[in-house]
Amino acid sequence: MNLKIIIILIMSAIFSFSASSVQAKKEELPQVTVDGLHLVPDAKLAIVYAEPGADLAPYKRVQLLPAYVAFKKNWARNQRSSSSLSGKVRPEDMERIKNSLSEEFYEVFKNSLTEAGYEITDEVAADVMIVRPAIINLNVTAPDLRAAGRMTTYVSSAGEMTLYIELWDSVSGDIMAKALDRRADNSFAHSYTWANPVSNRAAAVRILKGWAEILVNALNEAKTHSPDTQDGS
Repeated sequence: MNLKIIIILIMSAIFSFSASSVQAKKEELPQVTVDGLHLVPDAKLAIVYAEPGADLAPYKRVQLLPAYVAFKKNWARNQRSSSSLSGKVRPEDMERIKNSLSEEFYEVFKNSLTEAGYEITDEVAADVMIVRPAIINLNVTAPDLRAAGRMTTYVSSAGEMTLYIELWDSVSGDIMAKALDRRADNSFAHSYTWANPVSNRAAAVRILKGWAEILVNALNEAKTHSPDTQDGS
């Protein structure tokens, strides 16, 4: 079985809470995972586990792995039951959407990291951190199916998705942190807009940029509090 699929299955078992009740049930999560990571309170993502004493300050470069993408359970079935005959979701539609989101993830995170001064690399070195991401529970409200005669759809939200991310040391192969966070597009919470590929992509980019910013801020904050930085070396 693909390693990323195994990771998703494990994390789904750990994080078996509805999106609306994650914070309310956070105290029910294990304080320590089987791989020795500890639950981080008051994190900027919904659920974060980290290695005690883990320091992100030494990392100046990032090896960014491709994002695994999985739709929400029964998404295709629900789409088929609600779509017109000319707008049935097909397996090739799902693959195209997953590939597009994975590519968008890479571009958004790469751009955010490089703009902040972090180099993207494939090397293994002491200053390289591996970022292993996955997008799970992807729920696109009105996907572009590229079908002839498709109906115009108006929505109040483009959808939602959940980020699962791991941070690894490239040399030791040790996992330093992992996190889970759900985000929904609320751009049109009080109105409706026509769903199309442009609006769907814009909504996805907004969510991805928010997650990328959190990662960049964590790296920057680690350097700010590093003893070496404070000593001016």
